Amino acid sequence: MTDHPDALREAAETMRAVRERCVWSQQITHRDLVPYLIEESHEVIDAVENGTREDLREELGDLLWQVLFHAAIAAQDPDDPFDIDDVADTLTEKMVRRHPHVFADAVANTPEEVLVHWNAAKAAEKRSRLSVLDGVPRGMPALALAQKLVGRAASVIPAPESVEGAAPASEAELGDALLALASHARANGWDAERALRERLRLLEGEVRAAEVG
Repeated sequence: MTDHPDALREAAETMRAVRERCVWSQQITHRDLVPYLIEESHEVIDAVENGTREDLREELGDLLWQVLFHAAIAAQDPDDPFDIDDVADTLTEKMVRRHPHVFADAVANTPEEVLVHWNAAKAAEKRSRLSVLDGVPRGMPALALAQKLVGRAASVIPAPESVEGAAPASEAELGDALLALASHARANGWDAERALRERLRLLEGEVRAAEVG
């Protein structure tokens, strides 16, 4: 681990200088950065699931750079500016609030009890929401989004029924089958998106092995 206590501050200052002096960076908006944020997030996932410790360290840094970049853009907003310190303050306040068993007198001796405190704090924060589906990012990959929406919807409507027997005969039936599979994954505590990624890695290995002969 680094012995440099100001490494994060130095990274933020580096980003500030880049934003102010790099002609490309000066023109970038929050919206322009979205594709890079998605790409860097997936590279972190790949490093976690299939990379080395060095890969993970590097990819986490690249993802952090995206956060710093967004904060640097936000700091220049003429109407509602905020900087990386404001982002950090908001994060710290939220995490303290959602961990009363760590920072207050609540008790949680199991992961399940921790989740009760987390969900209670989160529900209190989101009282202005009109639907259980509010706040779910629609830019998530479709399979992960399906599993997220099924989880939120469970408190309102029954879970989609499992699909058995004949293969789907139309695109609509295929959608029903995929949604049912996502629901089945959630019920069993599985990550549907990760399951498909892992299977695709096996397929990639099979293809490359076949190409080598």
